[in-house]
Amino acid sequence: MNLRDLRYLVAVAEQRHFGRAAEMCFVSQPTLSTQLKKLEATLGVKLIERTNRQVMLTDAGEQIVAQAQRVLLEVNTLTAMAEQHADPLGGDFKLGVIQTLAPYLLPRILNPISTALPNLKLQLTEAQTGALTSMLKQGDLDAVLLALPFNEENLQEYQLFVEPFFFAIPSDHEKAGRKYISVSELEGEEILLLEDGHCLREQALDVCQSHRATENANFRATSIETLRQMVSAGVGTTLVPKLAVPDAVGQKQANVHYLQFRGDIPHRNVGLCWRNSSTRTALLEALAKTLAQALTKV
Repeated sequence: MNLRDLRYLVAVAEQRHFGRAAEMCFVSQPTLSTQLKKLEATLGVKLIERTNRQVMLTDAGEQIVAQAQRVLLEVNTLTAMAEQHADPLGGDFKLGVIQTLAPYLLPRILNPISTALPNLKLQLTEAQTGALTSMLKQGDLDAVLLALPFNEENLQEYQLFVEPFFFAIPSDHEKAGRKYISVSELEGEEILLLEDGHCLREQALDVCQSHRATENANFRATSIETLRQMVSAGVGTTLVPKLAVPDAVGQKQANVHYLQFRGDIPHRNVGLCWRNSSTRTALLEALAKTLAQALTKV
């Protein structure tokens, strides 16, 4: 039995799916499945009920998963304590970033972090909100950058900036000659959205439902860039967060035109989140302030 196998077990318990758990652990599904069978053999008890339709934990599995989560958290706390004593503002730091932020935010913050915290060694993970928060809770990440509010117990939130949404339309759309739009004008629009699991999907869907726009049910994208390409191809329209909008706002680029909202502006709040129990409070607060300063112009 080793810590790696405990991480595999916890991932399966959280995802209830071998494929998603393997992806979360960055291993192949056969590898994860084989290691869990070895863990069951080592412990001498069946942990997981496997069927064609679902994955369930046995009673023993439920208890062992709960203990495994505590073990993993304590191991990560032990490592963090040692690093904190060696260098309170340095050492390895595991930062998670949601997929709709990472490509646009990381280029803006990596240099400021390196300048302000030169001894910090960042390890970056890009994933959906659910996977990142699971990793944060069990200590596999030190902090995550995501959309707030998250409203989870035992997690600290620090808001960094408010990011407005823009309305992306094909260059031949009837509104393409304009620069501004109000949310009331979304009525009747067919909006392209991301697939399930992305918090940006839920935020955009709320805007649509509030203003009588409808989702294009024929397509769900895996990334903002895919949405952009679909808009460029004339398939539909979408909402794009400001960081993902080209600098020349209001200009036609790659057959996509971006309209700014005025009046009631749809937006998302972006922040840094970490465990209340973290022993690296000084570093986390320093990182949060560094990020806030670097992102004042968003």
